[in-house]
Amino acid sequence: MESTAKGKRGRKAAENAAPSSVQVLDRSLSLLAIVAEGDGSTLTSLSERTGMAPSTVHRLLSSLASHGMVTNDGDTGTWTVGVKAFEIGNAFLRFRKLGTISRPFLKQLMEKSGETANIGIEDDGDVVFISQVESHAPMRAFFRPGRRGPIHASGIGKAILATWSDTEIAKALNGRTLAHFTERTLDTLPALLADITEIRFRGWSIDDEEHTLGMRCIAAPVFNEYGEAIGGISISGPTVRIDDAKLTIIGPVVRRTADALTHAIGGHRPEER
Repeated sequence: MESTAKGKRGRKAAENAAPSSVQVLDRSLSLLAIVAEGDGSTLTSLSERTGMAPSTVHRLLSSLASHGMVTNDGDTGTWTVGVKAFEIGNAFLRFRKLGTISRPFLKQLMEKSGETANIGIEDDGDVVFISQVESHAPMRAFFRPGRRGPIHASGIGKAILATWSDTEIAKALNGRTLAHFTERTLDTLPALLADITEIRFRGWSIDDEEHTLGMRCIAAPVFNEYGEAIGGISISGPTVRIDDAKLTIIGPVVRRTADALTHAIGGHRPEER
């Protein structure tokens, strides 16, 4: 019994001496939130507000600083939010803003085309759909918000790629396998770049049954204030409705809608001044 009791006490002591990763993360995020509230916090004040020992606070701050989440002023010794934390917060605001402002544009695009309208962003070589306005037609496309799709077999993905140089595209796709979905998938870099050239000339992209047989998608990029493509909007539906004749009619409509959304969020195309 004595051995068992000692074992339990030993495990308890070890747990107290080495907080779990979840506990460390929780403390770090709480500390970051407090740092973000002020224009500069000292180690002492942070220790008092969190109830943690100064040595613990300093260890957590050092870890956060290594990731750019906080920074220390060597002259005053105060801690403030770092550039990385600003970038993350700014990205949240930008994409929240994009999803909210895009709604009337997506509704308008759906009504004009009769097809489901989507908006998505590029993330780590994929397209992530953030919002959608569904068509009223019984047979229609559906993309759940948060769903990821391959950038090379997506209308929005190719619209974004078309704003990059061929060198940038090759570098981004280097080492990646371009998944094959249908016999129409552009799963080699030369084939993809040939299509990208046409997209640049035309101003809008086409996913011509490249991801799903029987489905077509028309897309155009949306730009931020620096002329960088931060996402794209599209319409998608069955090929029986989006035939070649409708492609030539709806393509420019998608492009104009994307440009209108770009201006609504304070962005501009790269060639605009």
